[in-house]
Amino acid sequence: MLHNLVQLARYRALIQSLVARELKARYRGSVLGFFWSFINPLMLLLVYTFVFTFVMQAPQGTDPYPLFMFCGLLPWTWFASSLTESAGVLISGGNLIKKVLFPAEILPIVTVTANMIHFFLALPILVIFLIWFKAPLTVPELLCFPLVVAVQFVFTLGCALILSALTVHFRDIRDILSNVLTLWFFATPIIYSYKYAPELARRFMNFNPFAHLAISYQEILFFPGPFGHWKWLAAMGVASVAFFLLAYWIFDRLRDSFAEEV
Repeated sequence: MLHNLVQLARYRALIQSLVARELKARYRGSVLGFFWSFINPLMLLLVYTFVFTFVMQAPQGTDPYPLFMFCGLLPWTWFASSLTESAGVLISGGNLIKKVLFPAEILPIVTVTANMIHFFLALPILVIFLIWFKAPLTVPELLCFPLVVAVQFVFTLGCALILSALTVHFRDIRDILSNVLTLWFFATPIIYSYKYAPELARRFMNFNPFAHLAISYQEILFFPGPFGHWKWLAAMGVASVAFFLLAYWIFDRLRDSFAEEV
């Protein structure tokens, strides 16, 4: 397993090529092209803002709500899209997997990386919101932002490896996943503040990996004061590395059966 993991560094050029192909293919034939990377999250934000401004009252402790919502929605979109696409990436890439020298783990890596680039492309909109609403940003906290992104990348990659490997054998996972992600979304403090969640809900959030990522983004970009969630982020970082290694081990054990199943 470790040998295969180390060998991934040799495929950097291949990963870059496949990521570029994925990005181009996603918007091929589209009039607006890559501008959809800005428009999609902005439209989603407008929908939630409309609901919690004109239909329902915004949750306590989330004013200005559009900025609060965007701080958690962008990372979640990256995470959910990566998992949804990774679930079927080995099946759709069956022709590549059947090639003897092609490393199958590259496909979920490409999926997660491509969605991370879409996350980066949407960040200028978040920056505009931060400036418009005069968010209480500090340099030390902003320096922690890349660390949160790195932890999310490792954790998302671990989830993608497991999902892609298991879906080859259990196709029902793709149908179950959408419901799991919906539940996971509402169990994560993205549309409401964790500070005002019921005590029982906050206890369950401690076992929700993405809750710690969402809270970290919010404390860095939205809430005033020091980044108090850094200990949870550090623990999440260590756990994400361990989870990634476990996911890669499972993927490696199932590798030989992919060509037959797809």
